[in-house]
Formats: sequence, structure tokens, C-alpha cells
Amino acid sequence: MRSGILMSGVCALSALACTPVFAQGTVTLYGLLDAGVNYLSNAQTGRQGGKLEGASKYSLEDGSTGGQNGSRWGLLGSEELGGGWRTVFRLEGGFTINNGALGQGGAEMGRQAYVGLASSYGTLTAGRQYDFIATRVGTLAASTQWAGYISGHASDVDNFLHTRRINNAIKYTSPDYRGLSLGAMYSFGGVAGSVGRQQIWSAGLGYANGPFAFGAAYLNARNPNLSFYGSNPSAGTSVTSMNTGSLGGATSPESNPAYAGYASASTLQIAAAGAAWRLGSITLGATYSNVQFRGLGDTGTSGPNPFGYSGTATFNVGELNLRWQLSPALLMGTAYSYAHNGGAVGRDGAIYQQGSLGADYLLSKRTDIYSIVVYQHASGTDSLNQPAVASISGQTASANNHQLAVRFGLRHRF
Repeated sequence: MRSGILMSGVCALSALACTPVFAQGTVTLYGLLDAGVNYLSNAQTGRQGGKLEGASKYSLEDGSTGGQNGSRWGLLGSEELGGGWRTVFRLEGGFTINNGALGQGGAEMGRQAYVGLASSYGTLTAGRQYDFIATRVGTLAASTQWAGYISGHASDVDNFLHTRRINNAIKYTSPDYRGLSLGAMYSFGGVAGSVGRQQIWSAGLGYANGPFAFGAAYLNARNPNLSFYGSNPSAGTSVTSMNTGSLGGATSPESNPAYAGYASASTLQIAAAGAAWRLGSITLGATYSNVQFRGLGDTGTSGPNPFGYSGTATFNVGELNLRWQLSPALLMGTAYSYAHNGGAVGRDGAIYQQGSLGADYLLSKRTDIYSIVVYQHASGTDSLNQPAVASISGQTASANNHQLAVRFGLRHRF
């Protein structure tokens, strides 16, 4: 009997010795829900007799078009590999909470999807990711802090709102050294016979130490109508597609009129910088971006050119913002932005001036309510070769040169 027990114990120990030992890892499920009621003035309904028509619009919208954040759920994970190395991954899908539809043009993991390696030397990831304009400078703008999507600059011409993601990208981010971090990204164009077509690259730096923060970044996208604006599954894949926006019609509104007409650009170039300074309960911030649609008229490899543009159309965009933390639960903010489009060669440009007000109140650590008011005024001639109309980010463009947007929202994180 005792020998049988002994043999059983030996067998059990042998089996335990043969059991594989798995590296330590973690997987976190997380998400965010943002729903609210929006009011929009002068929303385009179509065009009659060559004249834009509009009306007031009331709607229940997801945060991705009019609120603080787009609703999403995701998985964030890592596995220790030993020697200071670990595997990291993120799968994050967006959806519209008002109807349950997938966001980002129907992509299941349309917000982010990447896997990579991390160590004390930095992090290297591959997949669908954010560029450094969004992560190093956009985070210093009012729109990503308290003012939401409707406070973006001229239909988010500088991508501060993270509207566009980069497919097929390899991204390196350095470790933080005394508050300073650097990074670079390259996206393969994937076009047979041409390494350069539809490629994207980006680089940036960020610094945060005590009350001061600073960021600067650069992005260069070849054939942006397809590579940058066409990164969602719903986008067109041919040079006849106009992924930058739309011209509208008799019963349909225009979209992104500030830059929709520049689909034929051979290159999109964005350079941006921003800073923030915290003074007690008040934080002052400023951002600047220079956006260039270069090589207009490239209908062979980029996109349509319905207005016969050539040369370069350049936007210079500046923002001043202020955030006031009145109490641990209550935050208020205000911002002003000025976007000037110099126009294509031989064409007039446009100016977009915008003011934003917002307030946010925490009901708990994970739930808050907020309100945002945005007013925009446009002047000059926009990219659709028409008198410039107001174009608040994420919303239906105005039928005239001014527009008001108001949002009351509820946000919950898990």
C-alpha cells in the first residue's frame, strides 16, 4: 500500500515536471461609451438652383461625431519574455452607440490593431496605428482634452482629432528620458512596382515635466486621397474616388468642404507643434499646424481634380486654449482657433475662425456629464471653389458662412 502511494507520488511529480511553464502575461478588457444630444444650425440638406439649402438639426449622436470620445471597446495585453523583453498588443474597435454600427468605415478593429515588442530600449509595433501628429501635438489641443470632436480645426484638416489612422505601419517609440520621448513611423504603400506610392512616414517628440508639456511632429503621406483619407474599409480604392470629402448634390450635403477639393494632391505634408503650461488650477495651451496639399493635379495616381487645381494649397492653423479645474469634479474650458487656407495656385483661399466653450462634471471616477458649444465663421473661397461655408468637424457642413453646434453628453469608462 505504501509503495503504491509512493509510486503515485513519483508519477505526479513526473507529470508536474513535464508540464510547460508559461510566461507571465496580462490581458485587460476596457472600453468607453459616449452618447449625447446635438443641435446644429444651418445644416446642409442639398442644393436647389445652384444654391445651398439648410435647416436646424437635432440628433442623438455617438461621441465620435459630436462628443468627447468615440465609443469603443478593446483588449490590451502583454507577455513577459524574459531578459527585460515583453510582447505587447492592442485590439480596439469603435462603434456608434446610437445604432450599434461599427465605426471607422465598418472596420472591426478600426481604432487600433497592433502587436509588437517592448524593452528598456523602447517599443516597436506593427499594424494599424496613430501617427505622431495625433499623439504628440493633438493631445495638447482643446478638442482632445475637453472640447470634443466638434472643436476640431476646419473639418480636422490637421488630424489633431485622430480621425485618420495609418494602416500597414511599423512604429517605434523611445523610452521616456526625464520627460522626453521620441518616435518614428513608416507605412508601406504596398503598390506593386513602386515603393514610394501611397507610403506614409511620421516622426515626433514629446516632453512633459512638472507643469510644462511640449510636442512637435511631422507627417508625409504620398497619394493621400488613397493612403491617408482612404484607410477605412468603406473608402474608395481607385483614383476616381474622392475620399477627402464630397461635392454634395441636389439632396445630399457636402462633406469636408474646407479641403475636399484637394483629392488630386500627390503629397500631404503636416508639421505641427504645441505646448501647455499649468498654473495652479489653470492650464494654458497653444498649438500650430502647417498643412500642405502638394502637387495638385495628380489624377493618375492620387484622385480626381474637378476644379483643375495645380500647385500647393496650404493651411496655417493656430489655437489658444484655457482649461480651468474649478474643483476635483468640475472643469471648464474655452478655446479660439484660426485656420487660413492660402488656396491653390491662382485661386482665392478661405479663413475659418472658431470659438469653443465647454464644461465637464464628474459623477464618479468613471462617469461624467459634459456640455460643449462651438461657433464657426468662414470667409473667402473654399476648396470646392465656392463661397466658403462653415464646416464644424464631424458635423454636416453649413449652408452658409456660419454655424453653431451644441452638445450635451454622458460618458462612461470601464
